[in-house]
Amino acid sequence: MNSQRALLALAISAGLLVLGGCQSENQSAANPPAAASAAATPDAAAGETADEFVARVNKTIKEITPEITSAAWLGATYINADSQRIESAANERYLTLNNAFVEQAKTYDTTGLKPETARVLHLLKVSASLPAPRDPAKLKELTEIVSRMGGEYGKGKWCVDGKDCKDIGQVSDILASPASSYDELKAAWEGWHTIAVPMRKDYQRFVELTNEGATEMGFANTGDVWRSGYDMPAADFQAEADRLWGQVQPLYEQLQCYTREKLVAKYGDQGSVDGMIPAHLTGNLWQQDWGNLWPILEPYQGVGSLDVSGALQKQRDAILAGLVADAGGMGKLTASQQVELERQADLEMATRMTKLAESFYTGLGMPALPESFYTDSMLVQPRDRDVVCHASAWPMNTEGEVRMKMCIKPTEEELTTIYHELGHIYYYLAYKDQPPMFQNGAHDGFHEAIGDTIELSMTPDYLASIGLVDKPALSNEAVINSQMRMALSKVAFMPFGLMIDRWRWGVFDGSIAPADYNTAWWELKAKYQGVAPVGARGEEFFDPGAKYHVPGNTPYTRYFLSHILQFQFYKSLCDASGHTGPLYSCNFANNPEAGKRYWAMLQRGAGQPWQATLKELTGGEQMDGSAVLEYFAPLQTWLIEQNKGKTCGWEQPAAS
Repeated sequence: MNSQRALLALAISAGLLVLGGCQSENQSAANPPAAASAAATPDAAAGETADEFVARVNKTIKEITPEITSAAWLGATYINADSQRIESAANERYLTLNNAFVEQAKTYDTTGLKPETARVLHLLKVSASLPAPRDPAKLKELTEIVSRMGGEYGKGKWCVDGKDCKDIGQVSDILASPASSYDELKAAWEGWHTIAVPMRKDYQRFVELTNEGATEMGFANTGDVWRSGYDMPAADFQAEADRLWGQVQPLYEQLQCYTREKLVAKYGDQGSVDGMIPAHLTGNLWQQDWGNLWPILEPYQGVGSLDVSGALQKQRDAILAGLVADAGGMGKLTASQQVELERQADLEMATRMTKLAESFYTGLGMPALPESFYTDSMLVQPRDRDVVCHASAWPMNTEGEVRMKMCIKPTEEELTTIYHELGHIYYYLAYKDQPPMFQNGAHDGFHEAIGDTIELSMTPDYLASIGLVDKPALSNEAVINSQMRMALSKVAFMPFGLMIDRWRWGVFDGSIAPADYNTAWWELKAKYQGVAPVGARGEEFFDPGAKYHVPGNTPYTRYFLSHILQFQFYKSLCDASGHTGPLYSCNFANNPEAGKRYWAMLQRGAGQPWQATLKELTGGEQMDGSAVLEYFAPLQTWLIEQNKGKTCGWEQPAAS
């Protein structure tokens, strides 16, 4: 995930600093709504023309960004009462200022303005993820709630009888392990979800406060704010997301059917809940990535095996062995010294993995990361404090100071996450010369798709070229295995990418009442994902809060959109590189033409509607799932054959 704008890095840890605004659903985002005052008339309160106001906004953003992002960084990497107090105070100051910006932006008529001025006024009005009330006491209350929820998530642990406490990484390891029993998986999954229960009351109040802020800005509710930030009317955006899901839904349903049948084969009747997949059996806390089910789902045992995790672990072990040898052997070390060497090996390995990812971007002609990136980033989990380990990329100012926050382990999943996060980092670096208000993605789905596009180019041939696997033998079976691995990450995620915001939109507009928070959550997971809990999850729980992005207030539809866009970007870059053959076999690493076109798109930032930016790279102005289907065509055909004669689909529970 990434923060939304250079000045908005606090969105990473608390979801706060996102610019607010208003736009009615029947107005085009490319033509922001007119206000009562004339374009050339100075604002009555500020005595500024629109151009002067925009210049002041950009200047202010540049000046306050370092303070705001530093407070956010402390809040995420040093979780305690002091850092939360600092973070909350910074949020409060910024949101007060932002509310004033939004109100003044609404007073200008955009007719006849310079395009860049009109664009800034529009962005001020439609880019909020956290609309804050104007009342100072309520604004302060909101910042404290969000900081508190973020801290509770970051400190969250599953404890058995008040002891033997496990953090999210340790719980995830249990879910990922093939050695874990059915009961162990269930206990770990249920255990992590206990961390969210204390957030429920805060979240309900959070909804009330942000909705008040949204209505003051001219929106119906907070969800309406979120849907208005896509250079199209809010209602059109929801329909567009539905259209895209309709394109890829048949592929997902085939994958769900195949996966469920394999789980039934392993666990018997416990492997299915009314045709749905048990929530604790996907190898993932939220059922968003099924890659850990590979030992169960591998189509052709051992064919084209790519043990990237094994290769990375061997490298890390070799680093540790070298450090131990340099220290004179393990027998000469105290327990404390041994732990420190372990940590040193972890950091060296994390740095090596990050530099490997960096080399893909520099191989395309993009610049090397600044030295401060490696000295100031958090690449491994500290031993002396609580932190938010959720991977994130940070623009610390508007001039190219960037960081990454991640607790890296030597696994394939962590490696691909690094490639993803560096996509955000290189977006920040590409648009750093834009005015601060344009230092953002064309829309938030673009930001998430950049690194994922690079991931698609991490083909078996690419992995062999960097020494992580042997050069694979080509066969139809190897292709299916490779596609299955990718689908367990990309395709399995897509409905999850939709349902989180479908839940929140309902919460914000009141169609999901506080008394039905958890019930509605599981109804939507059933509808979109075909997954279900094996036991009752009543309203004494708050399972949405067990997913970082809910207490962190990060809009989530962006991740679904990124899973569409990344395949569009990939196809265009493959075409630019001169690739011939099936789309899934394309690797554009070290191709200067692909790099040139990609960098040019990144440099655009948010300076123009995303449709224009998309057209410059792909030739079309519409997001389209056809590249997803082209990429996975061999797997979809194979899945249909495997599922022949089986009863696919699932019965959705009746809405409450």
